[in-house]
Amino acid sequence: MSTTVESIEKNIATLKIEISPEEFSKAVKKSYDKNKKRFSVPGFRKGKAPKKIIESYYGQNVFLEDAIDFAFAPAYEGALKETEIKPVTRPDLENIEKMSQEEGATFIVKVGVKPEITLGEYKGAEIESLDPVISEEEMTVELAKMQDQNSRLITLDEGVVADGATVTIDYEGFQDGEPFAGGKDMDYDLVIGSGSFIPGFEEQLIGAKLGEDTTVKVTFPEDYHAEDLKGKEVEFKVAIKALKVKELPELDDEFAKDTSEFDTLEELKADVEKRLKETKATQLKGLAEAAVVKFAVDQAEIDVPYLMVEEEVDRNLENFETQMKQQGISMDDYFNFTNVNRDDFRNNLKADAELNIKTELVLAKISDIEAVEATDEEIDEEIKVYADAYGHDFEEYKKGLQDRMLDYLKSNIKRRKTVDMLMEMAIVKA
Repeated sequence: MSTTVESIEKNIATLKIEISPEEFSKAVKKSYDKNKKRFSVPGFRKGKAPKKIIESYYGQNVFLEDAIDFAFAPAYEGALKETEIKPVTRPDLENIEKMSQEEGATFIVKVGVKPEITLGEYKGAEIESLDPVISEEEMTVELAKMQDQNSRLITLDEGVVADGATVTIDYEGFQDGEPFAGGKDMDYDLVIGSGSFIPGFEEQLIGAKLGEDTTVKVTFPEDYHAEDLKGKEVEFKVAIKALKVKELPELDDEFAKDTSEFDTLEELKADVEKRLKETKATQLKGLAEAAVVKFAVDQAEIDVPYLMVEEEVDRNLENFETQMKQQGISMDDYFNFTNVNRDDFRNNLKADAELNIKTELVLAKISDIEAVEATDEEIDEEIKVYADAYGHDFEEYKKGLQDRMLDYLKSNIKRRKTVDMLMEMAIVKA
C-alpha cells in the first residue's frame, strides 16, 4: 500500500491510496468468507461453492462491495500514519480509480484537516452593564400578569364584544355562496385577540352585540394548509351566543395574601422585583457572554473545511429529526407542511453550523494561548453533576468513564473558564 497527498486546499486533504493486488485479493477473500452462505450454485451445497465458481456464476464483481469495506479501513489508517495527517472529519471516498483482484485498488479520498487559526484582538469586548434595573413599566406588566392569572370570567346578560372578551359562537363559512368543508362549528369559545382564527376574523367581531348574528369576511393566507382555500375570500355567518369578560382582582393587601406568602402588597412587589432582577441578570449575562465570544470570533481568521460543516449539518439534522419523531412527526410530513425540501433545509443549516465550528475552534485556541486548564476538583464536580443526574454513585460512575467522556468534560470546563476570562477582560459600556 502506498499513499500520495495529491493536494491540501482550504484545509481539505486529497489522498490517493493505492492497494496492491495481493492486499485487495485478501479483502475479496474476506468478503467471500462473509457472504458465501448467501449463494446457491448447482452441484454444491449452499455455502460450499468455491470463490471462483461463485464469481463465474454470479459475476466477477459479486464480492467487491464488501471487499471495499475490508480494504479501505486498514488502508486509510495506514495512509494517515504514512502522511502524518491528523483528520478532523470522517473520510469522504470521492472516487475509486481502479478496483480488481488483478490490478488492486486505488481510492481517492478527501478528509478535513484542522485549520490554522489566526486570532485577532479578543480582549476588551464592549458589553452592557450586568446590573439589572427593573423599570416601573416592567413591574406594571408583571403585576398585570398576576392579576390576569387570578382573574375570573363573568358572564354578561348584555353587551358588545370587546378585545380580550370570551365569546361563545356558532359559525359557518361560505365560499362563493357554498359551505366549505371544515368551516362550521357550534358553541365554540373564542378569546378575542388570541389569534386562534384566520387574520381579521376576531377583529371583525369586536362591536358585535350579544344575541345577534353578524357576518365576517376574510381571506385565507396563501400558506394555509388546505390547498382549496389558500388565498380564497370567504364569508362566515356568526351567531354571538354568550359573552364573558375577565374580572381582575384589585391590587391590594388582600390580593397579596390570596396569591402569595406575603401579607402586604409592598412585600409582594419587593418579591416580584427580586425575581425580575434575577431573571434579567441571567439574561444580561447570557447576552454579554454571547457578545464577548462574537467579538473574539469576528476578529479571528479561519477557513473552516466544508467537510466539517457537512458533518455538523448532519448532526444537527439528525437531532432535529429525533425531536420531530418524539412529537410524532416524520421529516417527510414536516417538509410537506413547511413546503421546504431536504436540500433547502440542509442549506439553511450551513451558516449556523460553520459559525458554531468557528466559535469552538477560536475558543479552544484562546484556551491554549491563555493556558486555561481544568483542575481535578473541577472535573470531579462536573462528573458529580452527571452521576447525580443518573442516580449513580460518584466513585463508581467516575471509574466507568471512558477517556473520550473525560476529554469531553474537560473541554466543557475549559470552554466555560475561557468565556469567564473573556468576560473579565470585557469593558462595560458607560
